[in-house]
Amino acid sequence: MAFSVASSSSSAISATNYSRSSELKALQIGSLRLLGRPAAVSLSQRRCSVKPVNAESKRNDSIVPLAAAIAESEVAEKIEVEDYEQLAKVLENSSPLEIMDKALEKFGNDIAIAFSGAEDVALIEYAKLTGRPFRVFSLDTGRLNPETYKFFDTVEDHYGIHIEYMFPDAVEVQALVRSKGLFSFYEDGHQECCRVRKVRPLRRALKGLRAWITGQREDQSPGTRSEIPVVQVDPVFEGMDSGVGSLIKWNPMANVEGQNAWNFLRAMNVPVNSLHSQGYVSIGCEPCTRPVLPGQHEREGRWWWEDARAKECGLHKGNLKHDDLAQLNGNGNGATYSNGAAGVADIFNSQTLVNLSSSGITNLLRLENRKEPWIVVLYAPWCQFCQGMENSYLELADKLAGSGVKVGKFRADGDQKEFAKQELQLGSFPTILLFPKHSSRPIKYPSEKRDVDSLMTFVSALR
Repeated sequence: MAFSVASSSSSAISATNYSRSSELKALQIGSLRLLGRPAAVSLSQRRCSVKPVNAESKRNDSIVPLAAAIAESEVAEKIEVEDYEQLAKVLENSSPLEIMDKALEKFGNDIAIAFSGAEDVALIEYAKLTGRPFRVFSLDTGRLNPETYKFFDTVEDHYGIHIEYMFPDAVEVQALVRSKGLFSFYEDGHQECCRVRKVRPLRRALKGLRAWITGQREDQSPGTRSEIPVVQVDPVFEGMDSGVGSLIKWNPMANVEGQNAWNFLRAMNVPVNSLHSQGYVSIGCEPCTRPVLPGQHEREGRWWWEDARAKECGLHKGNLKHDDLAQLNGNGNGATYSNGAAGVADIFNSQTLVNLSSSGITNLLRLENRKEPWIVVLYAPWCQFCQGMENSYLELADKLAGSGVKVGKFRADGDQKEFAKQELQLGSFPTILLFPKHSSRPIKYPSEKRDVDSLMTFVSALR
């Protein structure tokens, strides 16, 4: 129905006004959704796929009245964009429950929890405690542990929800496997496989949302997650409106320590993945995940054959710094880092420890008859796994003080990395070597148990 104005002096709309009114037909309904928050929805509605903003039901031939459209446009222009950096500061000391409640209140049905099948089940518990409707999605890569699939089913039953699963494109998976085999990531890094099986499905999922909720914590990965805020504009992915800033990322547990997260799960009697009781902490795909051992950091169970610097699959690529991104753009198996990553303090500092220079380690390597045995850690100060074993190694140095065994450290990243790989058996950080008496060849510590008792057993057996 054409818009008209009736008055005593005019019986029809002017040609100019009619032309202007016709142009308003092109106005997208989605551009006006800024005026109100999405309404809460029922559980059954949450189980449906999210429609993109341009998938609104079609109008009939009538158009928005000219005066109303102009007024509404003026209101839209006055709406201020949320300052999420400021909001993060306001919420940084808030509880995960408060942060979750704010996220669900703000975005309604346009936000969803990313659930990996690990301890981020805490997110679902927090969402339930808010009393608000919520949605959960997960990425099924096709290579998860059987225990994880069973856990998904348990979580659905426990909370009375349907998890919205996203799957990789079958054609892309087929092409990857046919060209490179089932385990190509062991040779050329995990990034390509993760891109096909995880990142692209996630990208599709997020295109139907305005915000998402993750279980990232600062203490999960000191190298890549130590500065994550509780809420941020997603630096990598786009939401349903497309473009930079179209997706908001919530991290309600950013400031929660791992032990406190587990205390919460136990207190609330929340179901957990049975793999946790088998030593798994960070859980991903079956071929790329294994239990962690004493002295290891929780993320060391992921992609253990690679360098520690960029242990991200791409889902949280925005956490990585510039030099870490260079690692991801390569094959993930041997990028060279500059000596002295800016702002990273040195580790393994003790008076009972000898800091070996390049010439010092070379001389030690050339000696065929040493007066005393040495144990030396090849490390990089930015490596969270080296950081994770620092206390046990310092304790080892204290125990060996005055015993006739020298304890040393050698920084083997940057310009020293190639030398360490060729001459010192460096495979990944940390690498521990014993230089015994009367032997020209150092012995590499074969275990990943880095507690002080295991290290003492190694030294005592070979000194």
